[in-house]
Amino acid sequence: MLYRRLGSSDLQVSEISLGSWLTFGVGVEADRARSVVEKSFELGINFIDTANVYGRGAAEEFLGETLKDRARDSYVLATKVYFPMSATDRGLSRAQIEKQLDASLKRLRTDYVDLYQCHRYDEETPLEETMAALTAAVRSGKARYIGFSEWPAERIREALDMAGVEKFVSSQPQYSLLWRHPESDVIPLCAENGISQIVWSPLAQGVLTGKYKPGSPPPAGSRATSEEMGGFIGWLMRDETLGAVQRLAPLAAEAGLSLAQFALAWVLREPNVASAIVGASRPEQLAENAAASGAKVDPALFAQAEEILSQI
Repeated sequence: MLYRRLGSSDLQVSEISLGSWLTFGVGVEADRARSVVEKSFELGINFIDTANVYGRGAAEEFLGETLKDRARDSYVLATKVYFPMSATDRGLSRAQIEKQLDASLKRLRTDYVDLYQCHRYDEETPLEETMAALTAAVRSGKARYIGFSEWPAERIREALDMAGVEKFVSSQPQYSLLWRHPESDVIPLCAENGISQIVWSPLAQGVLTGKYKPGSPPPAGSRATSEEMGGFIGWLMRDETLGAVQRLAPLAAEAGLSLAQFALAWVLREPNVASAIVGASRPEQLAENAAASGAKVDPALFAQAEEILSQI
């Protein structure tokens, strides 16, 4: 496993990181989920990403229990705030950031998180209030660094221009061969300002593994068949998309990689990406994904893959 510096922070994070959306505490049985976490450490993965809203606290509680006997400095822990936790608890006001951070720390059984992220931008709260609250979280020692997920470039610029507040070190966008929107403005802006990308859905909800075939039902036990996990994959399951993905398989084979490894290596070709977040329901899935770290791929193969997918 190789490691990259996270933005302007002093954190070194594994190129492949472990996510918990739709899996821990919700979609994956607890013993199997624990085995995935154990495998992550064996593979050299040191970066774990979660959020208060995943399972309405269940993912954080699972991680708190699973990690409680590990040295706190042996892993980098990130969580998020914004989405509703109750009928009245949501957003990025000072009161909510203070309340939700304390609740996350309690569930995670830790005194601090390494990275505290705004899960989305809050249009209902002044940015000055949000940044002041995040700054207080860092200066209190409850969060080491701050980041954001899916913020528009103009809001990122506003935060960067603000004086007297802590600076963001990370951006968490959706980014994959099938979703390249951050390349236009977010990645260039972040690269100029000491902000790294930690990418969610680099395998496009598993579609870029090639396991979903056009004209065929999803494999039993896959995310697309799961009541808990399948609700976010529909837009990717068109036969045209699935067929194009199958055409990438020979390129991956030429690179000596599985299709999943090829797709992850493509994400990691971007210097501004510090880590690609993967979700796994089985340890062997995680082992395959982790092997993408450090993979050397001829850029011409990536260019061919981009051309194939540009036609859908």
